[in-house]
Amino acid sequence: MRELVVLCYHGISRSWPAETTVTPADLEDHLTDLLSRGYTGSTFAEALTAPPQDKTLVVTFDDAHASVLTHAVPVMDRLGLPGTVFVPTDYPGEQRLMTWEGYDVWVGTEHEEELRCMSWDDLRELAAKGWEVGSHSCSHPRLKRLDDERLTAELTRSRLECERQIGRPCHSFAYPRGTCDERLARAARDCGYLFAATVGQGPAAPLPYQWPRIAMRNGQDARRVRRRIAARRLGPSSLGRLALTRDG
Repeated sequence: MRELVVLCYHGISRSWPAETTVTPADLEDHLTDLLSRGYTGSTFAEALTAPPQDKTLVVTFDDAHASVLTHAVPVMDRLGLPGTVFVPTDYPGEQRLMTWEGYDVWVGTEHEEELRCMSWDDLRELAAKGWEVGSHSCSHPRLKRLDDERLTAELTRSRLECERQIGRPCHSFAYPRGTCDERLARAARDCGYLFAATVGQGPAAPLPYQWPRIAMRNGQDARRVRRRIAARRLGPSSLGRLALTRDG
């Protein structure tokens, strides 16, 4: 049976207690356990373009936290895994922190620097190592609240900026806050993406534009991750629907 598992991480930190943050030790525990169970690593676009291995693992990171470069990349290198990082493109060239709603509560605390985004130089370094750099919009807004004009601008400008900065096509998009509906999926397709990733929802048509990921949370051990994967396993039926959608 073929399986494709796509994990979604955010910050990687030894001390930041945010719900979406995972420690380096837990990250390594999760990934080592899955590799020991026969999974093979791939980037997001590669996994959805080429025929997957029998058990394919995609490790994605939303928001392009600087901590991914500091703490996740050494783990991924040791394990021989590529990653996919989704970047909100307004931030790598700026010195300002990522302080949108939900992250703003950490401003002025000892964890404020966790809101720092990687630079474009950092992201180019990852791309040179075989990582995928995808778009996470420009400013990380709540996309469902945007009118069509601004939605198109967020998706198109971010894709073009990724391509300009990284020097290669940007095929993948991750919806800020993970949720998506048919309107947003159509917008992702119309703005030139081939694939788009969600969080917290199952596969939905059109499948390549609402591809489900499993959100990794603070304090979850490898056993808990395995249980969550078993509950959300994507087997032949979902992968077949993907092939039909691509061919159609």
